[in-house]
Amino acid sequence: MIGAVLRYSVSILTVLWWSGSFPVATLLANYIGCFLLPFLSFKLSGVVSTDVQKAITTGVIGSFTTFSAFSIETIALFESGNIFEGWLYLFLSIIGGLVFVRLGDRKGRLI
Repeated sequence: MIGAVLRYSVSILTVLWWSGSFPVATLLANYIGCFLLPFLSFKLSGVVSTDVQKAITTGVIGSFTTFSAFSIETIALFESGNIFEGWLYLFLSIIGGLVFVRLGDRKGRLI
């Protein structure tokens, strides 16, 4: 529930500065989640119990990010004729997600 509320908060805050049809809120939430998941996994390992670590990473971060919204928004962009935006969103989500996972992993190991 915590992750879902945080995800909704990202949507609300994004609307304050983005009014386009490109799904920036989901992209941001997924980038943040891709960074936080490896970062917190590394930082929490050995500090808290495995159950608490899984609750935070799988529970909170898992409900914060949203693959289903990403999938629906990608199809919606294609179906509405926004082919370029659809491919851009797909590319940014996959490549950007991998980049943020790598950054989170590196920062988790350094700090």
